Amino acid sequence: MQQISPQGLAEWLAEAESSAARKEPVLLDVREPWELELAKITGSVTIPLREIPARTGELDEDAPIVCICHHGGRSAQAAMFLESRGFKNVYNLQTGVDGWARQIDPEMKTY
Repeated sequence: MQQISPQGLAEWLAEAESSAARKEPVLLDVREPWELELAKITGSVTIPLREIPARTGELDEDAPIVCICHHGGRSAQAAMFLESRGFKNVYNLQTGVDGWARQIDPEMKTY
């Protein structure tokens, strides 16, 4: 599994938005619904970690996928699971949505 920092993800999203040079990643948030009510990266797809095994069919195996959670632990588990199922382009957001809020979006609520 590849690791990506909040800054690296922000740069990737900006690059994908401004040109077709790099495909925009699927932002897969694996946190629980109550957590999403507190803070969420815009454009994220939500599948709680416990539902990933039953819902992998909803994801494109060929798309770049960035797994997101609160601090990076659950998202790493999700990324490892996806890789074990044949997904090849999977990233874990280091420091999770908490790091995103602190480094990229200071208006986002932290918890």
